[in-house]
Amino acid sequence: MAGVRVTKVDWQRPRNGAAHRTEEYPCPELVIRRGQVFSLTLEVSGALDSDENFIFTVETGPRASEAFHTKAEFDTSELQVSDTWTAVKEAQTESTVAVSLSSPPDAAIGRYLLSARASSRRKHSDRKLGEFILLFNPWCPEDDVFLDSEEERQEYVLNDSGVIFRGVEKHIRAQGWNFGQFEEDILTICLAILDRSPSHQAYPATDVCRRCDPVYVTRVISAMVNSNNDRGVVQGQWQGKYGGGTSPLHWSGSVAILQKWFKGRFKPVKYGQCWVFAGVMCTVLRCLGIATRIVSNFNSAHDTDRNLSVDKYVDSFGRTLEDLTEDSMWNFHVWNESWFARPDLGPAYNGWQVLDATPQEESEGVFQCGPASVTAIREGDVHLAHDSPFVFAEVNADYVIWLWHGDESRERVYSDTKKIGRCISTKAVGSDSRVDITGLYKYPEGSRKERQVYGKAVRKLFGADARGKRARARRSAGRALWRDALLEPAPTPSITGKFKALEPPVLGHDLKLALCLANLTARAQRVQVNVSAATILYTRKPVAEILQESHVVRLGPQEEKKIPIVITYSQYKEDLTEDKKILLAAMCLVSKGEKLLVEKDVTLEDFITIKVQGPAVVGVAVVVEVTVVNPLWERVEDCVLMVEGSGLLRGQLSIDVPTLEPQEKASVRFSITPSRSGPRQLQVDLVSAHFADIKGFVVIHVAAAK
Repeated sequence: MAGVRVTKVDWQRPRNGAAHRTEEYPCPELVIRRGQVFSLTLEVSGALDSDENFIFTVETGPRASEAFHTKAEFDTSELQVSDTWTAVKEAQTESTVAVSLSSPPDAAIGRYLLSARASSRRKHSDRKLGEFILLFNPWCPEDDVFLDSEEERQEYVLNDSGVIFRGVEKHIRAQGWNFGQFEEDILTICLAILDRSPSHQAYPATDVCRRCDPVYVTRVISAMVNSNNDRGVVQGQWQGKYGGGTSPLHWSGSVAILQKWFKGRFKPVKYGQCWVFAGVMCTVLRCLGIATRIVSNFNSAHDTDRNLSVDKYVDSFGRTLEDLTEDSMWNFHVWNESWFARPDLGPAYNGWQVLDATPQEESEGVFQCGPASVTAIREGDVHLAHDSPFVFAEVNADYVIWLWHGDESRERVYSDTKKIGRCISTKAVGSDSRVDITGLYKYPEGSRKERQVYGKAVRKLFGADARGKRARARRSAGRALWRDALLEPAPTPSITGKFKALEPPVLGHDLKLALCLANLTARAQRVQVNVSAATILYTRKPVAEILQESHVVRLGPQEEKKIPIVITYSQYKEDLTEDKKILLAAMCLVSKGEKLLVEKDVTLEDFITIKVQGPAVVGVAVVVEVTVVNPLWERVEDCVLMVEGSGLLRGQLSIDVPTLEPQEKASVRFSITPSRSGPRQLQVDLVSAHFADIKGFVVIHVAAAK
């Protein structure tokens, strides 16, 4: 019998795309998920015998080899085993053969070359059929990334838009974000991120081999999304100056960032802050097939000396002394969670894993963080990989404020074991509602269990349970720091105080508050009140002082008094950052040496509304009306609306806004033509050189074309 030759392959893209939930990827290659059957039809020439078998070869990465599990040869005659590549001949005609192939559920993800030959032909006559892309498979029970909920898979893998929660603990705001994992070139870019990593550049064959493991892949991505140790995707900037780049607040999604990095020959994109890093990382991991969500932690600790305490130093007006204060408590911090098993730790630690691409501290010499098991954080198992101590501190550290005296002595004026790690939030499955997941990270604050876990973490970090050279080196210093900072609470003063907003704080308006003081004793007291205010970044780093004033208040027995505080628009307008945040502090010096420090973070409000004028249908134009208000008491020109939304627009839409008179409300109308059905998020950003971006978003339910 003359040898049969494979001449062509039909990749069965519609059928495989639907079965593997990959039909949204616009790649020229077939995209499939590991551990799941996919179908091909081979076209052959020559006399085809019914007993003819076909031999397939798959290979990925440089120097692919069977020893590294990056190459496999298998044929249709072999016994089918679930943990190897397999092939089954389903049907044949005179010139075609239908086959089903399957990869093992732990195959390395990435771009593969597929070759085939008939068994009647000699060994080195394989026909190269082309490339396909293999992804993680959260639908496959044998895959480490398996997620046993279809609703959650739809949300955390397939949803191409989402919500990021920002603001302050008592005023949380939602910002829309376009993940866009199915947009043009995004999958190719995500694979390029892996190929550009230092581990791949140094040891390419080993790196590709390890891409079977979500623990390894996610850790590599957490390093590559920032640019600190490599030519990663995003360059961070927290100084409030964004010359030569884009302000972090201008980004509405990941697509433009990833495309700019790729088209710019891997030059880091300027600039990002925590929510940008988290948004980009969410895009990459969802694109690669790992269920991922965005998490916001309010009052998030950055504990530089790892003593489980955020130590802040202030002067007699409550102003932060930056040269002494190394730790910080951010208004909020945003990271990612991804869902996968942890065979390296044990099944108790499977599930959500913290990953953080924001470059805060080095881990193993690289700015990367995670994966750290959320369960390990909740249980105080800070000895487990990766970076559990840092994440534990972000949600559990104590907050201590020290008054620094002129003689370089210090005095504790405030301590709180419950202030850090508040309102830990993520988007709800199937809606844009906020879900509080604080209970996944720690037991109820102040409960016996929470204190037990805290003590366990301290022992593992500083006590007899600590392991390794670095742990032993930290032990004595750590014990001293911990005893000093945590065991002795700040003295409880005989007065209480809090700032109260008398009117909603609105951008462009004066800020009107009152400092409310109450005497808790039956004796009269004299209080010296030193008030200060500063514009700040969301990391609470001061930018400029805008208020300093002193008052002397006499409080009768059990008396309450209010001290009015006014910060005019002219006082803050020049120094307000794009975060639109102001920190007020009052150091209250009570008779007999008592001290009370009162702080309040204020976020200034803005206004934007978005309305869709009619039903949205694929391929049919629909009008959108956006209403904005000039927040200032001055005329504003050159405002622009930036509009973005996957499945609604190709790229970004830029629309000029007419000149806005002081406090004027104006409406802008434009049309969009949806290209994909289902719930689609439209983001709108009012950009002006005169005030910080004003953002809004709306979810549009797009019907399929009739």
